[in-house]
Amino acid sequence: MRVPRPLPVLAAAVVALTGCTAASSDTPEKEPLSATSPAQKPTKKPVRESRPYTISFGGDVHFEGTLRGRLSDPATALGPIAQVLRKSDLAMVNLETAITEGGTPAPGKQFTFRAPATAFAALKGAGVDVASMANNHGMDYMQGGLADSLAAIKRAKFPVVGIGKDEDAAYKPFTRTVNGNRVAIIGATQVLDAEFVQSWTAGPGKPGLASAKNEARLLEAVQDARKSADTVIVHLHWGTELQKCPNQAQLALAPKLVKAGADVVVGGHAHILLGAGYLNDSYVSYGLGNFVFYNSTRGTTGRTGVLTLTIKGRKVLKDSWTPAEIQGGLPIPLTGSAGTQAVAAWRGLRSCAGLAAKP
Repeated sequence: MRVPRPLPVLAAAVVALTGCTAASSDTPEKEPLSATSPAQKPTKKPVRESRPYTISFGGDVHFEGTLRGRLSDPATALGPIAQVLRKSDLAMVNLETAITEGGTPAPGKQFTFRAPATAFAALKGAGVDVASMANNHGMDYMQGGLADSLAAIKRAKFPVVGIGKDEDAAYKPFTRTVNGNRVAIIGATQVLDAEFVQSWTAGPGKPGLASAKNEARLLEAVQDARKSADTVIVHLHWGTELQKCPNQAQLALAPKLVKAGADVVVGGHAHILLGAGYLNDSYVSYGLGNFVFYNSTRGTTGRTGVLTLTIKGRKVLKDSWTPAEIQGGLPIPLTGSAGTQAVAAWRGLRSCAGLAAKP
């Protein structure tokens, strides 16, 4: 029987006959492609598609005085303005009250606000998706009230920003994906009574509020959110009461937030409406005014409304204002000529805010 010649011997015979090796061949033979070969086209990751979404903002909300009784029917507690809030993909307000039925009133404060936990059911029933409690009334009933508020938030499973069991929790953003857009919303307050700044501000291992007075920490939170979000929104409690133009602290902070990565900066505190518009490519609203608020009259403090932004990714495509007037503590939408005039007046507030009508 014929024994096959070993392969090395065959290779040597080829060299002897041809005088060349495979390595010196003009057309070397290619190795077969493996599954990980760089010559093979990588599998494309699916592209995440996004569509524009809407987000609506109302101003300051509490449930004191005549408004407390409305909590007996949380589904209708905010009245007809709820129809406007529900139309948007997201809706947000500033909840300017401690959520407690106990605690000790903050010493020396003229006005202290608190409400039962049904306040969260009222917001949810009106179509509100998230609220900020970072404001100068969020801890009106001190540490005992804060503990009650945090417990109520946990039980209600209602998204709240600007308050937490420690610094990280207070500055942590609310996140949600809407129409393919990853949205992050941070809450903080620039307004705190001097005697409460230290005791009310959240710190490492210390419960409290997210303070914009700790500017570096707020900017860090914005930068962190920018890494993973398509839209970064900062909701602030800021401004000077009854001053119709933004104060220097607002004018200084807004550009820093935009530089850090904020696409939208909104807020309130002044009890009146302030200007809104574009700061470079970002959108800023300096004052949303009172919203569900017992002590408002039909004067300037009773003028209110809902700001609705249409956004895709980092671009604010459109802003619209639904004007309202506070009657009996509730914002009642304005229509007809009164509504038209109110929208024009709202847009006119931009003149002293240093903001543009377009990006």
